[in-house]
Amino acid sequence: MSTAQVPGATVARLPGYLHALEAVRGTGVVTSEELARAAGVSPAQLRKDLSFLGSYGRRGVGYDVAHLERQIGAVLGVQTRRTVVIVGIGYLGHALASYGGFAERGFDVAALVDADPQVVGTRVAGLVVEPVDALAQVVARTGATVGVIAVPAPYAQDVCDGLVGAGVTGLLTFAPRALRVPDGVTVRAVDVASELQILAFHDARRHEGV
Repeated sequence: MSTAQVPGATVARLPGYLHALEAVRGTGVVTSEELARAAGVSPAQLRKDLSFLGSYGRRGVGYDVAHLERQIGAVLGVQTRRTVVIVGIGYLGHALASYGGFAERGFDVAALVDADPQVVGTRVAGLVVEPVDALAQVVARTGATVGVIAVPAPYAQDVCDGLVGAGVTGLLTFAPRALRVPDGVTVRAVDVASELQILAFHDARRHEGV
């Protein structure tokens, strides 16, 4: 099966499997039960997801850790390094710029952009913050294909349009609003407030009738 045929829900779980495999790297093999427990899914779900990759493990033995790690990495495309530009260098953007996990996952943060004149020109995580007016030139210069949007919601669509217009095809947004993008552009949203509200819902259900 080609990677284009892997279900979206499975793709969403693959990074968790890859992270779990990294934790047992060097052990040689891992059983589906062990890997599922580390990834927080059921063994049946794990086996079904990995079957889409053509990986079935060995009955009574398990999965070869190094092989499965390479296989999942190939599906996720982590062997190909991708260049990232972060727009919005407030508290969140500053933290993202300093996060070392990007490089470990194949993403190189090449540029930081902000609209605040007091922020532009400052140095964050070894990079000089550039003006948002130069966004198109920044994307062209760095060859960025991924944009991280860490600006307040009212400005997110304008930033999105600027990134897409400059040729960025992958967006990770932390702005709590839906973004409109053309076909061929992928958006992943991280809405912390919404996630907290979902946690509150489940917490309230647990305490019903107490």
